[in-house]
Amino acid sequence: MSQDTFKKALAVGRPPNVVKNFPNSQALIVSGKVVDRAMRAKGQCMTIAANGRNIFVIEGALRAAQKASAAIIIEIARSEATYCPTTLWNVARRVDYLCNKLGITVPVAVHADHYFMKKWEDVAEAKAEIPSVFDSGVTSIAIDASHMTDDLNLLGNLAVSPVIPAWAGYETEIGEIKGEFGLSSPVEAKYLIQGLNAHSLCPDWIALNNGTTHGIEASGEGIQVELTAEIHEALKPYGTSGAQHGTSGNDSARLREIAAKTATTKANVATALQMISWGVKVNDFGNAIMDGDKFAKVPGQGVEDALWDEMVAYADANGIKGGNYKKLNLVFERRWLGQSESVRDRMAGAVQDFVYDLLVNVFNAKDTAPIARDLILEAGSYDLGLKAERIEDPAEWTEEKIKAQAAAIDTDKGPHGNFDD
Repeated sequence: MSQDTFKKALAVGRPPNVVKNFPNSQALIVSGKVVDRAMRAKGQCMTIAANGRNIFVIEGALRAAQKASAAIIIEIARSEATYCPTTLWNVARRVDYLCNKLGITVPVAVHADHYFMKKWEDVAEAKAEIPSVFDSGVTSIAIDASHMTDDLNLLGNLAVSPVIPAWAGYETEIGEIKGEFGLSSPVEAKYLIQGLNAHSLCPDWIALNNGTTHGIEASGEGIQVELTAEIHEALKPYGTSGAQHGTSGNDSARLREIAAKTATTKANVATALQMISWGVKVNDFGNAIMDGDKFAKVPGQGVEDALWDEMVAYADANGIKGGNYKKLNLVFERRWLGQSESVRDRMAGAVQDFVYDLLVNVFNAKDTAPIARDLILEAGSYDLGLKAERIEDPAEWTEEKIKAQAAAIDTDKGPHGNFDD
């Protein structure tokens, strides 16, 4: 890539909220639409949406993307702000800082993941709060109303749509992530996307319950590729790509199938990256390896060994086990930042190596960065517009008819419970 090409993309490719927050930045922070379209243009590929629970994960993922010349997404979920130093309101600042520090030139989208509305009363709060998320520099959002019934999911998406910028990346979701229970169906997916299309909304991504769990996938079942492909085929006229949640721990062969056989362009990875940054021993798929009832750490990798012992002691004293080790991010990031430069570098470097392998050898995302930059230059804008025109009749998707159609859908949502976002 020539410096001239990069400068031209930088001049037109950054959305207005990014320009306002970072007026002198040399970071190519773009809409999530740009990243999705780049994956679609290359075909049979997806990129990582790295959950930046701590700053070492963000740095490692950005370094990997630069090395692979891959467009990438850095994200954080709304719920993660309760146990991570990265939040919806500082994630863009962290990304911008690291891009400038490291000389990152690949396009990067900053995604607010799992902005949940678990009951209808949450909609009013969402309408008030979402503008502040974009004010901070975020360029993409996932509206997760999947905890509600199908009609309220659709109506909730419609209710908050006016406060989501038209240029921004937009993800929606059906089916809470429950593993083998309550698997999503083509009928309910099409219902949601049709209803949105009738109101001139075209989600860039849809997340499904297609067999995964949040955290480390260890069941051996994992992603159901054929089900995913069937749902994506049903949504083809509407232009919506797939977002794969619960990617950590799924074996590489299955992830290659998802990239090759479905319309998935975004794969969320969180837990594996966190563990790798700390130096926890993992297998090739990112599954943490246990030593008895505790995580096994590789001596001399990740955080300093003495600091790891402190982390374990803190976890034991506070009843923190297994997947809840994620709660150590907020407590300990300051301590990690206080380590020597060489230790900080190896923490980010381990994430870089893992993410680079995913991007190049599993997700097939290598060299999608120049495709994304070309899309920006062809459009001459940060706004790539909708992928599909309205084809549904709005008169058939009034609130009354939305409720009637939802009542006719017969699907198994699986067991009730507080499933993790």
